[in-house]
Amino acid sequence: CKAKKYVDNWDEMKQQSKGLLFWGPLGTGKTYVAACIANALLERNVTVKMTNFNTIVDTMFRAENKAEYMNELSCCSLLIIDELGLERSSEYALGIIFDVIDHRYRAGKPLITTTNLPLKEIKGEPNIDKRRIYDRILERCVPLKINNQNIRELNAVANMSEARKLLA
Repeated sequence: CKAKKYVDNWDEMKQQSKGLLFWGPLGTGKTYVAACIANALLERNVTVKMTNFNTIVDTMFRAENKAEYMNELSCCSLLIIDELGLERSSEYALGIIFDVIDHRYRAGKPLITTTNLPLKEIKGEPNIDKRRIYDRILERCVPLKINNQNIRELNAVANMSEARKLLA
């Protein structure tokens, strides 16, 4: 599995500032795979932060010391950001997201991100502000399609079946 190889080769990945972009349909396990990488690296005492773009924007909006929060996102060895493409498209939000990605980019630190957006859509983004973000991500993050069955749908079917048995 590519996630295990990423962890096994972490030192080289970190040195080369290589990240991953997990993309694919909703519910296929992209976040789960990213979290598995985070947990495996945390067990090796690597500093990892996992968050999502909306949390970053909300935290930055409320932060008394924005530079301190940006430094927190920049200092960890690996930053994992879930749900690329779900961020708000306001100029303010896109500015914050660009700053976070650009800080990692300039610092030469790896990033993993997940998205439901098709790779073709990411590469062909017409919005210049989003394209600046995506361009930096695509330069440093290897796109890996996760195309499993929708795990949440399978769980929902199993949960409904179990609930029907209990309610019968």
